[in-house]
Amino acid sequence: MAKVSVLGAGSWGIALARVLHTNGNEVTVWSALGDEISMLCEHREHLTKLPGVKLPDDMIFTQNLEEAVKEKELLVMAVPSPFVRSTAGQIAAFYDKKQIIVNVAKGIEEATLKTLSDVIKDEIPGANVAVLSGPSHAEEVGRGIPTTIVAGADDRDTAHFVQNLFMNDVFRVYTSPDVLGIEIGAALKNVVALAAGVADGLGYGDNTKAALITRGMAEITRLGCKMGGRPETFYGLSGVGDLIVTCASMHSRNRRAGILIGQGKTMAEAMEEVKMVVEGVHSAKAAKALADKYQVSMPIVEQVNQVLFNNQSAADSVGELMLRDKKMEISVDGWK
Repeated sequence: MAKVSVLGAGSWGIALARVLHTNGNEVTVWSALGDEISMLCEHREHLTKLPGVKLPDDMIFTQNLEEAVKEKELLVMAVPSPFVRSTAGQIAAFYDKKQIIVNVAKGIEEATLKTLSDVIKDEIPGANVAVLSGPSHAEEVGRGIPTTIVAGADDRDTAHFVQNLFMNDVFRVYTSPDVLGIEIGAALKNVVALAAGVADGLGYGDNTKAALITRGMAEITRLGCKMGGRPETFYGLSGVGDLIVTCASMHSRNRRAGILIGQGKTMAEAMEEVKMVVEGVHSAKAAKALADKYQVSMPIVEQVNQVLFNNQSAADSVGELMLRDKKMEISVDGWK
């Protein structure tokens, strides 16, 4: 048994807290929101973000960050991506170099183009940061529906420690040394999921969605490999696995926001209606900036940015994607 804290009491943080408690760990959940902590203490359930998932009586909820961080073996960073840097900065005062931080947020910091594990290391120099990612909607993990995910870390022992804490008979955890590849796949799939949702909102069909998933994966892989990620990572759980589930499921806030945009709502209106942080919106500009920096062609990412930030109609963006210059699907000419 380990003492662990989940920092962030959104749907994903609560679902993972339940997994960790089920595995016999002593679990503390922290939130910066006093009303949220009061609700969790009173109802033992997140009534708005994960209704129906009951939490055990001995799970601890606190708004005191020092209490949440000190004397814990594992810290799970489950705050939305825009708040990772500020939260890590607050943690730094209490962090012990023996602690492992597992980042489960998904995104790229727009201002610096850094992955979130690098953001955490900026604020907590020398921190041992792992990542956890894959096709894993909180609504299903919280109900104990079989799920498979990947833990990435710079060293084998850390990856195995995280694997052992989280893994059980309905939550299978693989390990990987490719932290960068995992984080790039996790962040960029949200941008493609927005595009898939837009296509749904426009009334397009399965053919269109399959095309967006496939070509979106090609874009993510091109960029990820150029940045130093491993190709096999993008064909795995945190790549194509997470992309499929995020583009196809109504649990996906990115797809839901995309649907609303495709139906004619503005980005702001869509985010307000979804009522959760839409990570793809925050990652879209960073993805475009990375594509420019590494000189990688990413037409889907380009068109998502046009729709989100330049007032281009969704239908016009689809037209631009369909009418691009003729291309080969593979880069190697195999004809004789």
